[in-house]
Amino acid sequence: MEKKAAPSGLWAFILVLGPSLIWCGEYIGSGEVILATRTGAILGSCVLWAVVFTIFLKYCIGLCGARYTVATGEGMVDLFGRMPGPKNWLVWVVFLGQLAAGICSVGALLTAAAMFLDALVPLGRPTWGVITTIVCVSIAWREGFKMLTAAMALLVGVIVVGVFYIAAHSLPGVGEFFTGLVGFRVPEIPAWARAQDASLTNSWGLLLPLFGWAAGGFASQVWYTYWVLGAGYGMASERKWGEAADEGRLKSLTREDAEGVRPWLKVVTVDATVACVIGVTVTSAFLLAGAGILHPEQVAPQKEELVPTLSRIFSSRWSAAGGILFAAAGAAAMVSTQLGQLAGWPRLLADCVRNIYPRFGAVSPTKRFRLFLCLFLVTNLVISQLLGNEPLLLVTIGAVMDGLLLVPLQAAAVAWGLYVTQRKLLSPAAWEVLKPRPFHAAGLLVAFLASSYVCIFRVPAMLAELFAKLGG
Repeated sequence: MEKKAAPSGLWAFILVLGPSLIWCGEYIGSGEVILATRTGAILGSCVLWAVVFTIFLKYCIGLCGARYTVATGEGMVDLFGRMPGPKNWLVWVVFLGQLAAGICSVGALLTAAAMFLDALVPLGRPTWGVITTIVCVSIAWREGFKMLTAAMALLVGVIVVGVFYIAAHSLPGVGEFFTGLVGFRVPEIPAWARAQDASLTNSWGLLLPLFGWAAGGFASQVWYTYWVLGAGYGMASERKWGEAADEGRLKSLTREDAEGVRPWLKVVTVDATVACVIGVTVTSAFLLAGAGILHPEQVAPQKEELVPTLSRIFSSRWSAAGGILFAAAGAAAMVSTQLGQLAGWPRLLADCVRNIYPRFGAVSPTKRFRLFLCLFLVTNLVISQLLGNEPLLLVTIGAVMDGLLLVPLQAAAVAWGLYVTQRKLLSPAAWEVLKPRPFHAAGLLVAFLASSYVCIFRVPAMLAELFAKLGG
């Protein structure tokens, strides 16, 4: 198969940017709208650093995974299958962890989407849950990369318009802004917030879910490699989702071949950076909205009161347009994330099964994808009807399961794949042209250390609290 030529010229360069729109459209969801707004409402703007730092770390993992895909033509799950040790040990870990995380997280986003849509048009949350599921499954079922990009671009546009309106009306002073950005401060839970919600015992209980789902969780970084495959960057133009790398082809790459691939590494760097900038801007805007509007009012909405309370307060401060724009931006964020998850999680799980049980690879990629998509269709409808009034608890559980527990392993695996596996797969001439740079290693090292600290020293206490809530 002939490789797609790298773009030349600014306009051609802009036109090939697409995976970033799906990536940020998928990960701008409950973590940004619900968790960031509530965290800002309780802790204020002094925790703005948490948004920027967390998204940057996820960006490092996603970018490096995408570079591997551009150079080899295979996605991140196949990279996991090449880790040293017992065969497919990491794929098994990912499959078991992500099956549970996927069911919980997709259900959480559905309940949140129904809340926001019902605030705009009151048809009832169960009804909106069914409508959202059918629409998102219908779009995902067709597996069209261009259709997915167009849908995400539209939804991201709505989000950006809404959050710029929010930010314009809730920005703190310059000094307060920069203190929150670089202060790395973790304040105590205010007494008024504890009086409203007895479960608020410490600030890390608010920050950890935000760490987990700001810029998406473990799965989002895997899915970004799928969107790069769909866009056909570099060696991805010769492969497609559901296929491992052509090792013979990679070993035969000449220096000239590699020079043709190298411009795509620049494209994917810019593409990933676009997603990072949008994610930081949008998430910061929601956090600052909570800090600027709700914190002074001493309001920490939760559970089913979350969206109506936020829309009512925003409307009282900014006129009816403010409440409508907040609800519209929130609804667009939830629906775009739901769509991205239904396009991504079935691919991730199907790739895991293909690696664990190679005979599954004989089934067509479309059938593999749709099999797992049907699983999420069923679990979505069940969760929307049974747990539609517990969005905050579901979002928190999903953030911990998907966004925190496996991220240290992911950072380490991507580093191994980028610096060891990729070198083994490529010819020596191609490796010299396509090898990663030291700053990629530095970014992955920081991501590994920071996420390991969170998992070892902070997550256990939070999991104990979550299980206590479920038991109660």
